[in-house]
Amino acid sequence: MSAVATFGAGCFWGVEAVFRALPGVSDTAVGYAGGTLTQPSYHDVCGGDTGHAEVVQVTFDPQRIAYGRLLEVFFANHDPTTLNRQGPDLGTQYRSVIFVHSSEQQAQAEAAIAALAAAKRFRRAIVTAVEPATTFYRAEEYHQRYLEKNGLGNCHLPHG
Repeated sequence: MSAVATFGAGCFWGVEAVFRALPGVSDTAVGYAGGTLTQPSYHDVCGGDTGHAEVVQVTFDPQRIAYGRLLEVFFANHDPTTLNRQGPDLGTQYRSVIFVHSSEQQAQAEAAIAALAAAKRFRRAIVTAVEPATTFYRAEEYHQRYLEKNGLGNCHLPHG
């Protein structure tokens, strides 16, 4: 049986590449979530007015990889302390957000944030939002597996 997790951590190309490489992840799709416009396009979301975040929807086998492990990878591969920004990417579409699909995911996400804060893993406060999953709008096909299709390395760097 598979499960779904949805993460926003900046530009979705690099986020997808990180999750796609994990054993136990059977599929990834990049897209948009958390906004008000139905069927947004990349152009719409880049304008910053729709409220959507660039996200990766991860389909995984919980028997092979735990949701907690996905959270570890999420926090290790972006800066969860910068509001609406990842590196040079600026805007609400690049916010750090976890869209949870169950009360169990919500509890685990909130516990992970609390544990990282208590351990003082980051120099600044974590601003990652934890929100109920909303409609996921799959991005245009040319964005799917973009780095792989274009022979590019990963554009996300580990943080901590």
